[in-house]
Amino acid sequence: MLSFFKKLFTNSNAVELTTALHSGALLVDVRTPAEFAAGSAKGAINIPLFQLSNHLPKLHRHTSIVVFCASGVRSTQAKHLLSKAGIQTVYNGGTWQKINSLLK
Repeated sequence: MLSFFKKLFTNSNAVELTTALHSGALLVDVRTPAEFAAGSAKGAINIPLFQLSNHLPKLHRHTSIVVFCASGVRSTQAKHLLSKAGIQTVYNGGTWQKINSLLK
């Protein structure tokens, strides 16, 4: 059962995620502005999950997007929303701390 949740809330392919991060993927922190102000991944923009659908035209311009949050729950929802909207190369990065560690 733990394996199911691990797959659900994390990126299943760490190599693809790392490649995307080092290839200039757009980093989107889907937490609230207050959470974002307290710390985020270097170079990330903040689009809270509840506002994500309002930014679809801007996001469609990017070839690769990595979404992340505090625990991986909101980023899972964000990945689903973006994929459903036709954005094909979107990665669930999990937590912002994980993204920071992979960027180093």
